[in-house]
Amino acid sequence: MKRGWWSTMGLRVFGVIIIVSLVFVGLFYARMGTPMAANTWQRLVNPGELSIVHASLEQNCAACHTAIMGVDSTKCILCHATEESLLQRQPTAFHANVQECRPCHLEHQGHVRKPTNMDHRALAKIGLFSLPSNEDSLGAAGRVRWHLTNWLEHSDSLRASPLTNRHVAPEEAILNCATCHKNDDRHFDLFGQDCAACHATQAWSLPEFQHPPGDSRDCAHCHQAPPSHYMMHFTMISQKVAGQPRARVDQCFLCHQTTSWPDIKQAGMYKHH
Repeated sequence: MKRGWWSTMGLRVFGVIIIVSLVFVGLFYARMGTPMAANTWQRLVNPGELSIVHASLEQNCAACHTAIMGVDSTKCILCHATEESLLQRQPTAFHANVQECRPCHLEHQGHVRKPTNMDHRALAKIGLFSLPSNEDSLGAAGRVRWHLTNWLEHSDSLRASPLTNRHVAPEEAILNCATCHKNDDRHFDLFGQDCAACHATQAWSLPEFQHPPGDSRDCAHCHQAPPSHYMMHFTMISQKVAGQPRARVDQCFLCHQTTSWPDIKQAGMYKHH
């Protein structure tokens, strides 16, 4: 038993000696001020490869990190503040007002993985706490934050309500989805702009959605006809292919199946656009 104990202790001591030796080597290069100093330290503490978009910074930790603080958002902003393509696009324009990068952008996950992890709850909290907090002295903005904070504190009792989406967290529910996703709206504003009433933040698909039966005649309440249906194409081709020469644009049920839009009654799958 004693020999085994001494053997274990010996391995531990050996491991400590190795770690201390590496630290002293790093300190030596740092004191010498040689070009190897930074690279040596980085090899000792590097948690993993950067993504391809940041691969050029792998030997320059100081480009993103600050001593003691860690990742410094001001350094991210210095590099990306002039990216007009990012700041002007409708889905990503919110970056102009966000001062925190780490909640959604994680690095050292390898070359293949993108450093993007969209966290809607983090986005909501960043936006919420950027508002003034004093309800009395800071006017409307202060009152907005006070009411939203109060709502979040009591959100547990609200989640049981049939009017709330159980797939959406309370923090996510305060976001205005259309601000970023208006261009993704396949409903052409027929359902308004409250995306969170039906959709979750993980995916657009709705697993619980049940399409009305095939004999339903209310298609136009949810579906907007394509531009070609408002041109000569509708009377010259669409009506004839479906065998419905008197069909109106809002009478989707006369020509289409609910399996797929190109699945035309009496014609089958027909691609005519």
